[in-house]
Amino acid sequence: MLTVIFYIAVTVEAMTAALAAGRRRMDWFGVCVLACVTALGGGSARDIILGHYPLTWVANPWLLVLACGAAIFTIAIARVVHRLRWPFLLLDALGLVVFSIIGCNVALEMGQHPVIVIVAGMITGIVGGILRDVLCNDVPLVFSGELYATVAAVTGTLYFVGLSWGWPHDLVIAGAVAVGFSLRVAAILLKWEMPRFVYDKDLR
Repeated sequence: MLTVIFYIAVTVEAMTAALAAGRRRMDWFGVCVLACVTALGGGSARDIILGHYPLTWVANPWLLVLACGAAIFTIAIARVVHRLRWPFLLLDALGLVVFSIIGCNVALEMGQHPVIVIVAGMITGIVGGILRDVLCNDVPLVFSGELYATVAAVTGTLYFVGLSWGWPHDLVIAGAVAVGFSLRVAAILLKWEMPRFVYDKDLR
């Protein structure tokens, strides 16, 4: 189940990146690069930090093909994509929690400290979007109040705690996905945000 959702998440992240590239009037190469960076950047950052080689897309090059294919497909259907806003948001929320669980699992298999396990899940879930926004010259959404990193942290924590308590693996996955997904959707619907720090004083 996680594998199937992972493929769907890679596709959706690539498509949202393609739309961001279109808003910046990038050429097709730029669209494909941004799609790959967004869809696979979180896992790559995690693997580099943890020393987990080969990188996921190096071991599975067809993931690059999937991301590029999704980007090109998005170009073809760009005129009707605006009608699919909610499906995109829901699939993005699902992808966030699945990426987070996969990242935690990689760290667990390497015997990392619990804190690193949860951080690895967060990195996997959010870094792709951060790279996308930076390359588009935007302040990353995850730093602008979006309840995104928190969802990844909660999901990773539930996954780790459930496994630590010896609960069945499938049950732990289902529970973490359900809670993380519900939290992200609630944040979208109710416009929950992280508190912002505003400082306007000039120190000069």
